[in-house]
Amino acid sequence: MDAVEEIKARLSIEDVVAEYVQLKRSGRNLKGLSPFQAEKTPSFMVSPEKGIWHDFSSNKGGNMFSFVMEMEGVDFRGALEILARKAGVDLEVYGRSRSNSKLKERISEVLELATRYFQQNLAKNPDSLSYLTAKRNFSRQTIIDFRLGYSPAVYDGLVKLLTKRGFSDDELIRAGLAVRRRQGLGDMFRGRIMVPLMDQFGGIVGFTARLLVDDPNAPKYFNTPQTILYDKGRHVFALSQAKEAIRTSKYAVVVEGNLDVISSHQAGVRQCVATAGTAITEGHLKTINKFTSDIRLCFDKDQAGLNATERAIELSQGLEIRLSVIDIKDAKDPDELINKDTNAWLEAVTKPIYAMDWLFERYKNIHNPTSASGKKNYTDHLMRSIRRLQDSVEVEFYLAKLAEVTDISLEAIKSKYAQKTEALKTPALRKSKASESQDPKSDQLAYQDQLLGLLLLYPITRRIFETLDFDPVFATTERQYVFEFVANNPHVTVGGEIPEELQSVKDYVNIITLRAEELYQDLDASARLIEVNDLVRRLQKDHKKQKQIEISDAIKEAEDLGDYARVEELLSSYNVLIKE
Repeated sequence: MDAVEEIKARLSIEDVVAEYVQLKRSGRNLKGLSPFQAEKTPSFMVSPEKGIWHDFSSNKGGNMFSFVMEMEGVDFRGALEILARKAGVDLEVYGRSRSNSKLKERISEVLELATRYFQQNLAKNPDSLSYLTAKRNFSRQTIIDFRLGYSPAVYDGLVKLLTKRGFSDDELIRAGLAVRRRQGLGDMFRGRIMVPLMDQFGGIVGFTARLLVDDPNAPKYFNTPQTILYDKGRHVFALSQAKEAIRTSKYAVVVEGNLDVISSHQAGVRQCVATAGTAITEGHLKTINKFTSDIRLCFDKDQAGLNATERAIELSQGLEIRLSVIDIKDAKDPDELINKDTNAWLEAVTKPIYAMDWLFERYKNIHNPTSASGKKNYTDHLMRSIRRLQDSVEVEFYLAKLAEVTDISLEAIKSKYAQKTEALKTPALRKSKASESQDPKSDQLAYQDQLLGLLLLYPITRRIFETLDFDPVFATTERQYVFEFVANNPHVTVGGEIPEELQSVKDYVNIITLRAEELYQDLDASARLIEVNDLVRRLQKDHKKQKQIEISDAIKEAEDLGDYARVEELLSSYNVLIKE
C-alpha cells in the first residue's frame, strides 16, 4: 500500500468534503451547494461508495485529492501533505526525500518561536502597543488575530534565545532572523513592529517589520529576505485569514500595505490581501486566481501605486482574471479612508471600476485627447491594452469608446487596431479559443449524458432498443462508446463496480451515473421509460438537424462544381428527410 492508498483507507471523501461544504444525504449519495459557483439549487454531488465528487455547475470533479487541490489552491503534492496530516500518515515512511522537508520543519519551528517572542515583547512595551491601538486603531482582538509583535531595540536578544533552544547560526540566517555584522551574529529586526507573514494554512514564513520610531537613515518597512519558505514573488499576505471570505464573496481585494489589510479586516472587509508593496507579479495574481478570478485592486494613490496598478492590469490580461480598480476618492490609501469613514470603504469595494475603464480615465489625465499629439499618445497607450483583450465583444466595445472619446472615426481606429494585432495575439488566447471549440461537455449536450446515465443504471430503460428506428450518433467518442456498450449488454447494471469494458472511460461513467442517480432515483420504472423516450426523441431530432446541415453543405458544394445531377439527388434526399 502506498501513501495515497493509506490516506484513502483512513479518510472518507465525505469527511474531507464536509470540512468545506455542508452536505445532505440524497439516496446513496450526498449533495450540497457548489463551493465554486453561487447557486440556490444544490448541484454538488459526493459518492462515498465510489470515493468521488462532481460539481455540475462548474463541471469540476475527481477524488479527495483533487478536491483539496481545488479548495486550497495547491498542487497534488500539497494536497497529499494536507491529507497526510489529517490522516496521521507519515510520508517519510514511504521514502519521500526529507532533506528539504527537515530544513523546512526547522525553519518553520524557529519562525514560530520568534513570533511568540515578538508577541511577548509587544505586551511588555507600552510604546509599541500604543502605536497599534492609539495610532493604528487596532483592537486587542485584531492584534491577537494577526499575531502582531515587537522586536526590541537590542543587538542580539532573539539570537541568544534561539541559540539556547538549540538552533544553529546557519538556521537563524536561513530563516531570515539573523545577520552577521562586525560585532557578530545579531538580530535582523530591531526596534520594529513585527507583522508575521503566513502561508495559506497559517504557518509563519517570515515577517514585515515597521520602524516604531521613524529614522531617516533606515527604511520604514522591510521584509524577511527570500528563504526556503518565503517567496516574495508569490507570497500573498493574509491569504490564510482571507480565503474563506474570498470564497464566500467570490472576489478578492488587493491592497498595497499589510497594515491596510489588517485595518480592512477589522472594518469587515475580510476578503482583503496584500502583495509585496507595489511589486506585484504574475505569481501573486496566479496565487489569488486559485481562489477567485475577480480581483479588485486598491493601491496607494501616489505615482508608485498608479504605476503598479497599470502593471497589474497588463499582467492580468494574459490570465483568466477580471481585474478592476477600487476608487477611494480623496483618501491616499485604504487605511486613511477606513479611519475617516468605514462605510465609505465598505461601499467602495462593492463598486470597483473595470480595469479598461480605469485606463481610459488614467490616460485622459496624462494626455490631452483633444489635441493632435494628445490623440495619438492617448490612442497608442490604450491600443496596447485593447490588443491584449481576449474577448471580441470587449474589443469592439472599447474600440468604439476610443473613437468616441477622441472624436476619431471608428474606421480609422479599427485600421490602427488591425496593425500588428495578429502578431500580438497571445498563446493563451489561441489556446482558449481552441479549447472552447473542442469542449464536448457543453450544457447543450448534457441531455446525452442524462440518457446514457439512465441506460447504465436502470436496465429496464433499455427496452427503448426494441423500437429504435435510427442509429444514434453521439457528440463524442466516449459517449458513443458507452452507448455501444449498453446496446450490446442489455442486462448489465453499472452502479457500483465499473465493468472491465468501461475502464477506459471510468471517470466519465462515474460522473454521468452520479448525476443520473440524483435525477432519477425517486422515479418508478414507467417514469424512467418516459424520460428515456423523451431524451431519445431529442437525440433523434439533433441527428436529423445534423443530417440537414450536411446535405445543405453538400448541395452548395455540388452547385459550386456545376454538378446539377448531384444537386437534384441531394435535394430529393433533403425533402425526404424533412418529411420524416
